[in-house]
Amino acid sequence: MGTLPKCLMSFSKNLSVLNLRINKIQGVIPRKFAKDNKLRTIDFSQNRFEGTLPRSLLHCENLEVVDLGNNRMKDTFPDWLGTLPKLQVLVLRSNMFHGFVSSPREARSFSELHIFDLSNNNLSGPLPVSYIMKLTTMMYQDKRQGKLQYMGDGNYQDSVMVTMKGLEIRLVKILTVFTSIDLSSNHFGGELPMYIGNLKSLKGLNFSHNNLTGYIPLSIGNLTELEWLDLSSNKFIGSIPQELADLTSLAFLNLSENQLIRPIPRGRQFNTFKSDLFAMNPRLCGFPLPETCTNNPQEIPLVTILQENDTGHGSWFEWRAILMGYGCGTVGGVSLGYIVLGSKKFEWLTGLLEKKGANVRKKWRRNACRSYQI
Repeated sequence: MGTLPKCLMSFSKNLSVLNLRINKIQGVIPRKFAKDNKLRTIDFSQNRFEGTLPRSLLHCENLEVVDLGNNRMKDTFPDWLGTLPKLQVLVLRSNMFHGFVSSPREARSFSELHIFDLSNNNLSGPLPVSYIMKLTTMMYQDKRQGKLQYMGDGNYQDSVMVTMKGLEIRLVKILTVFTSIDLSSNHFGGELPMYIGNLKSLKGLNFSHNNLTGYIPLSIGNLTELEWLDLSSNKFIGSIPQELADLTSLAFLNLSENQLIRPIPRGRQFNTFKSDLFAMNPRLCGFPLPETCTNNPQEIPLVTILQENDTGHGSWFEWRAILMGYGCGTVGGVSLGYIVLGSKKFEWLTGLLEKKGANVRKKWRRNACRSYQI
């Protein structure tokens, strides 16, 4: 209860862990952290702190864990924390952080992060792809065998609250191989980039309850360590990639409340998921939903063509030509002719076709006159 005394920060020069979790502390976080301090962990979660983050946190160059979850902080995204060279856990969940997430200030911003949690705030604008793509620690799988290691030291091991597989769970110990991103319950928009598939050591990904659009990228099939994925309550379109069904570690998936279409892929993991995890996609069908699929399985859907284009293997001209040839032969021929005629390289062909068309029209008129005279 009460406020945090300012004098406590002067002791931070000798502290390595400052854990004040669940104490109903209110007011602002003191503005001054001592220079050259030894703080490794700051856990102020589940209190009533308000106001903004003090910039003097940059004096804490040894910080590995910052947990300010479940408070009343009202600030913009503290991108300047990305300059802390050892930061592995950043939890700002359930506060009142707001506004756009601006571009990273440093080339290696947040590069050491294992847990990145901005969930349940008022952040808006495009999905912060530029930050996600700098999470280099999540890009490499640790193939070393041996004793499990946890964050912390011999005297204190860190813990953190995470939303895992749809449930809030406190990890009393944090494995060094544990990695997760949770940007759920904000107002982020835009599309998931193909580069999301580079985060190959990622265990959990939660982008639910935002305004994300476009297709689920095929590259998500590269996340072979992924154990839970929540993309529910967005505006994703197209079909569910088969690559998702091939992820053998995926134990939880929620794609409900989107605009997904066509049959749900079949696979070992997908066969265990309940129907409510796919619900409220009006044009989605197949097991475990009660709606059966009536489309011809041999038919190549338009969304598949568009998704293949999304992988970047074809040029604009190539996929546009495919799309224009998708309908009946006559429409396809006219459309393809339009593309060719629009090119300066084939101006000679334009004249040839026009001349041929004029001859056909003359012949048709002559035949019509003869028929009339007869």
